[in-house]
Amino acid sequence: ITTAVSKQLLPIYDKPLIFYPISTLMLAGIREQLIITTPRDQKAFKELLGDGSRFGMTFKYEIQETPRGLAEAFIIGRDFVGESKVALALGDNLFHGSGLGFQLKELTDRPGATIFAYKVSDPQNYGVVEFDTAGNAVSLEEKPLQPKSNFAVPGLYFYDNAVLDIAAGVKPSKRGELEITSINQEYLVQQNLYVQVLPRGTAWLDTGTPENLLAAATYVKIIEARQGYKIACLEEIAWRNGWISDSELATRADEYKSSPFATYLRGLLN
Repeated sequence: ITTAVSKQLLPIYDKPLIFYPISTLMLAGIREQLIITTPRDQKAFKELLGDGSRFGMTFKYEIQETPRGLAEAFIIGRDFVGESKVALALGDNLFHGSGLGFQLKELTDRPGATIFAYKVSDPQNYGVVEFDTAGNAVSLEEKPLQPKSNFAVPGLYFYDNAVLDIAAGVKPSKRGELEITSINQEYLVQQNLYVQVLPRGTAWLDTGTPENLLAAATYVKIIEARQGYKIACLEEIAWRNGWISDSELATRADEYKSSPFATYLRGLLN
């Protein structure tokens, strides 16, 4: 499926996959986002998203020449981050749940690192966090053959600025990649890692297989049809955040002409 097109540009029901992680960061109040792509795919992402101004945001772009691991994002994006705190969202992870935005906004100013844990039936396919009896994280492993718990670490991370230097010192794993788990392990050693278990009722969908792509699209379709609101509608989130005005939202609706999406945006104003 992804031979000719980036997976993050594939549709999850009614919008490209990349809209979902972008929306998650928007819900956390993050307006400046760096989108890291392959050399081949960057043009398509720029055509889709532009400079972010249509959403009251700033999008910048960088290239990862070869897939050398998630931790390299902080090496590639060092100048973009500067002296700020930073969040990292994987381009193929979808989060949805009641009050998720409020939860995430509380994490943007926390010291150290904050990651999440989500109970799954197949932890061997993910990074895994182990807890002691008091609920404190005691170990992290990347795709272990014999997981020490059923709690996977989803693709959403919040860090203080120290992550830039930590990432610069990460050594390649046996897979030849700079693992995000290595960064989190360093924060754990420093006793500066906070792990928040995502509550029941929060959906996390990793679209790493055709089955999961279909499941994510089905999930979005059902929620949108039943509840009448859209998941990962970037225009709506920007408007509710006060990043674009009523008139700007109306302009965005006009760009979609008479489509159902245009009707939805106009309905927000009414």
